[in-house]
Amino acid sequence: MTTMTDPPKADGFRFGQLINDTRYRSYTFQFIAIVLLFLFFGWLINNAMNNPVLQQVGIDFGFLADPAGYDINQKPIEYTSQSTHLRAALVGGINTLIVAVLACITATIFGVIAGVLRLSNNWIISKLMAIYVEMFRNIPVLIWIIIIFTVAANTFPAIQDYRGDNPTNTPLLGMFAFTNQGVFIPSLVFDGAGGWIVFAVLAASILGIFALRGYARKKLYDEGKLVKILWPSIALLLVPVALAYFLLGQPISVENPVMGRFRFEGGFLLRPSLIALWFALSIYTGAFIAENVRAGILAISSGQTEAAAALGLRPGRIMSLVVLPQALRVIIPPLISQYLNITKNTSLAIAVGYMDLTGTLGGITLNQTGRALESILLLMAFYLSFSLIISAVMNVYNNSVKLKER
Repeated sequence: MTTMTDPPKADGFRFGQLINDTRYRSYTFQFIAIVLLFLFFGWLINNAMNNPVLQQVGIDFGFLADPAGYDINQKPIEYTSQSTHLRAALVGGINTLIVAVLACITATIFGVIAGVLRLSNNWIISKLMAIYVEMFRNIPVLIWIIIIFTVAANTFPAIQDYRGDNPTNTPLLGMFAFTNQGVFIPSLVFDGAGGWIVFAVLAASILGIFALRGYARKKLYDEGKLVKILWPSIALLLVPVALAYFLLGQPISVENPVMGRFRFEGGFLLRPSLIALWFALSIYTGAFIAENVRAGILAISSGQTEAAAALGLRPGRIMSLVVLPQALRVIIPPLISQYLNITKNTSLAIAVGYMDLTGTLGGITLNQTGRALESILLLMAFYLSFSLIISAVMNVYNNSVKLKER
């Protein structure tokens, strides 16, 4: 049977079928696009190789083994000015990952809360969430980074206020000190391998909670049985960790920041640049995620919520068991793009002096060594790799919640 778009079948293949026959046309255009793409990249590589400056200095990544000669204020791992440029790039990469992961988590929390509350029947709450969404997503994120950095650096008390016999300020709960140099928070101290074993037990407990939730969901969907998971989840989270902690001799301790002669000693310092970047990316991207969540919820037919309410389900149960599981199919695809935007927007950290990968490898290292091509290639490779990993992980989750037809 022939269609209006397919020409009559011929005895032999003709060259004109590559354009006129729908069976071959898409392959023809794809082949042309690939050839043009290769020609374009070939042209770029040829121009680069024929560049007189590049011919003189060549392409060499040996500069990564040279001493960096500069300090980094936020050091998640050991680093000194005599460390190599590779070590500096590693520190910058870890700083980038820290901000990206923290911002993805908090932006999701802000977005889900704002998206759900924007659909609230309470007029004041819904309008406040609408103001939040419209205000934060329509102002560039760089402006929010600078605003929050200025507020954090100028409104927090000075360290001198914590010194002396009668300080005007004391750490909150004895653990959190808010200063104009940053926020000092408690840090975990691992005593040998036992601490990492406890940490591994905690990770296994979290995976067990997800497995329990999956089992409860399967029982509910397959057999209609509601399995209670709140207290079992709490027990699964706390009991194994507590047993491992005490059996291994309490290998993890908490070190609180203590005021020394000139500054706080111990604990971990969250600098204003880290706080500004983290919080600005969270509230900015959270506004976009809120709209994704709202759109996903509105995509669910109101008849389903009414049917669930007629069965006696509470509003919280309706949202968690009926609405959100279906809304995730609409929410997750654009959510992936928001996570990728957070990762790429971390490169704005240089505006407030936070030494991420762009500030180290793409900034000071590039200027000191003059190896612009090598530095930019490594920078592109990092962002591309991390973005592909995020996309792959989220696509796996997206496939797990997609509607599976029988």
